[in-house]
Amino acid sequence: MEIVKVVPRGYCQGVVRAIQIARKTAETYPDQKISMLGMIVHNRYVVEACEKLGIRCLESPGLTRLELLDQIDEGIVIFTAHGVSDAVFEKARAKGLTIVDATCPDVEKTHRLIREHTSSGDVLYIGKRNHPEAEGALGISPRVHLITGIQDLEELGPLENVMITNQTTLSMLDTADLISACLERYPDAAANPEICTATTMRQKAVMALTDTDLLVVVGDPHSNNSNQLREIGKKAGIPAALLIETADDLREDLIRGKHRIAVTSGSSTPTPLTDAVIATLEHYAETGTFVIQKQTAPIL
Repeated sequence: MEIVKVVPRGYCQGVVRAIQIARKTAETYPDQKISMLGMIVHNRYVVEACEKLGIRCLESPGLTRLELLDQIDEGIVIFTAHGVSDAVFEKARAKGLTIVDATCPDVEKTHRLIREHTSSGDVLYIGKRNHPEAEGALGISPRVHLITGIQDLEELGPLENVMITNQTTLSMLDTADLISACLERYPDAAANPEICTATTMRQKAVMALTDTDLLVVVGDPHSNNSNQLREIGKKAGIPAALLIETADDLREDLIRGKHRIAVTSGSSTPTPLTDAVIATLEHYAETGTFVIQKQTAPIL
């Protein structure tokens, strides 16, 4: 059995930056109430590590970032790597909160594009419904229209000076298909694909895998970029693709009889979790004995 460690994998620079900002905030203001507006990145182990630093995470299915702000009355609020709408900034300022912005620079770039364009035209934003990154982009202007599939396009009427852009963590393949569909509907539209470099590199690395029996993606089930890696693996023809959070999710029957197993991880997945998965697979490959290997390094 061969274990392939896909490169690159693990934290992207935007995630590293967000975690560093959260850690520095906790260290600088140990006596202040610190709240995080949603999961700082989509990985519950990172969130739990932040909570141990004294940062309270506010996350509730069905509630927007704007609505979650109602639960914060004082202290510091950290905006996550996914970004927030202008209305969230305004509401936080009106409540007298100290704002710490950990928005990923790639997301900020997309927001700038949208702000500039909506002053004179409409934006088709390809993204996931209810995803915090899409929520932030849609909140910039009523001229931003969410496109999750062909049906959303069919429901739109005439638009002016159309620009097409997207959530930064989407599948390259799916996004390309939807951009083509947008251009068919609005032939004069300008396309500005904004899938971030880290996401692109990780997806291309999975697409380049050959003779692979199983792809193991280590990531949180809420992580869109992790889920996309699994889907890319399936579309690349890999017979089986799994998304797991930790080595504890591995079972011998999942890997028995496999000749070549590739391991990657989402850009919000802590390296120690992925290392434990690789160690478990390598131990099995070398000894034929299935023993879960535990992480040996802290999450943050």
